[in-house]
Amino acid sequence: MTTPKRAAATNRLLAGLPDPDRRRLLSRSSSIELATAEVLYEPGKRIHDVYFPIGGSVSLITTLRGHDRLEVGLVGDEGMLGTSLVLGVTIAPSLALVQDSGTAWRIDAASFREELERSVALRVRLQRYVHVVMCQSAQTVACTRFHVVEARLARWLLMTLDRAHSDHFHSTHELLASILGVRRAGVTHAAGSLQQQKLIRYSRGEITILDRRGLEKSACACYVANQDTYARVMN
Repeated sequence: MTTPKRAAATNRLLAGLPDPDRRRLLSRSSSIELATAEVLYEPGKRIHDVYFPIGGSVSLITTLRGHDRLEVGLVGDEGMLGTSLVLGVTIAPSLALVQDSGTAWRIDAASFREELERSVALRVRLQRYVHVVMCQSAQTVACTRFHVVEARLARWLLMTLDRAHSDHFHSTHELLASILGVRRAGVTHAAGSLQQQKLIRYSRGEITILDRRGLEKSACACYVANQDTYARVMN
């Protein structure tokens, strides 16, 4: 079974704002293309722009000892990049790396802070989103510690699928190992198992989702837990 492609309409955070607040924010924003492997934020560096993705996805990555990496979040059209500014902090806590190319709304940090101060609706909605991010980050920590690689890989594939709006995307074994915090051999074994079950097709970094429902059954409970958290808090 092939998952049908979906058209990316807008950013869900912005879509939930009252029309006047959304129009005012967008009037100060520009539509840009995010390129795969583009670095949006460097940890410890100043945040100059805020991004509201419309398509594609951005990995939030924690780096240890300068080279060990672990993905602690994945942002797509459900969220934003630059949540630190909502808390009044201008420094990025982690590396923000474009995982899958797509379009985004970009607004400079100063204009964003002005709109945040001006619009109560924007401030409240983004504060609730920060809470969601904190809950999901905690879930990711527990997932990394307690769940097997195959279930975690299935979860990540579903998360990417939701944000890519396509059943096909690119990711190498090396990158997946870095994202999941495991050795490359672990990813090879997990991906091979999912492929044997005819849930995915994976060749030379090209991934195609063949059976979404089957992949959901293989994924750990964290996938549904994160979806439920977003729906409960944001809707």
